[in-house]
Amino acid sequence: MASHPLKLGYKASAEQFAPRQLLDFAVEAEAHGFDSVWISDHFQPWRHTNGHAPFAFAWLGALGERTKRVLLGTSVLTPTFRYQPAIVAQAFGTLGVLNPGRMILGVGSGESLNELAVTGAEWPSTKERLARLREAVEMIHRLWTEELVTFEGEYYKTRNATIYDRPEQPIPIYISAGGPVAAKFAGRSGDGFICTSGKGDELYRDKLLPAVEEGARSAGRDPSLIERTIEVKVSFDHDRGRALADTRIWAALALPAEDKVDIHDAREMEKRAATVADQAYRRWLVSNDPEEHVEQIRPYIELGFTHLIFHAPGDDQSRFLQLYAREILPRIRQRWG
Repeated sequence: MASHPLKLGYKASAEQFAPRQLLDFAVEAEAHGFDSVWISDHFQPWRHTNGHAPFAFAWLGALGERTKRVLLGTSVLTPTFRYQPAIVAQAFGTLGVLNPGRMILGVGSGESLNELAVTGAEWPSTKERLARLREAVEMIHRLWTEELVTFEGEYYKTRNATIYDRPEQPIPIYISAGGPVAAKFAGRSGDGFICTSGKGDELYRDKLLPAVEEGARSAGRDPSLIERTIEVKVSFDHDRGRALADTRIWAALALPAEDKVDIHDAREMEKRAATVADQAYRRWLVSNDPEEHVEQIRPYIELGFTHLIFHAPGDDQSRFLQLYAREILPRIRQRWG
């Protein structure tokens, strides 16, 4: 039995909106009763035309000053290519001091579209990317808990490094995973586990969640202490046609993973996504009926996810936030707490 209370979050669509507009939506989310706000940290979006990619550290700093209550997190940030892990530790240390008890560092192994434009390096294998992530998480933990850190890793090194501004309350690290190996690592080393919806219940039930538990037990940890977090792709509107049409802007989600791994140019990603735009809705929970929509969400809660981050695709995010706050969030909380 999970020990975490149910939390309902809002995913700020950084690839879709300019920084100021996105900030306003996130402030609205707090006003409408969402428990958390999360942003991806991409250097390039999946869509070149009218795309956006605000710098997450700066944006979170601004959001912290305009909000009082919501948790603030990255879903997710890659601490292994564009950034040295020590810089991530410094940046989130500062954010944690500014917003005590409100920051969550969500990390992942990265995707080539966001990293190669900056580094110009060869994109490494999945095995190496995960090895780098393991090192990065270890280094960040040490920098937040030790005074002088000399780190001698295979990929990263520090010499007598100190993070001088870090919060008294530790910042939790949530680790994203799309497969069991990374999920096991999340169980061993993470305060939380992050994944995304729409990939079939059997993946979560039979592979990812058991791997989180296995990883936790292998490290002598209580699995119930690890928060199970999932980004839930939702398109809810009274007009079902509008709800379906809204998903087309995120057509890249409908591409198989193997079709995206070697794309290093947002224009190419947009071009490939256009070929599956008519299938975009398949990755989303699409509905115009509140009761039906809550039933669509129910399996994720019953699987054991306790922190749901709702990502809506429409251009009118204010409309989504109002509808969700009025018709969906109360139903979820009444049913599951």
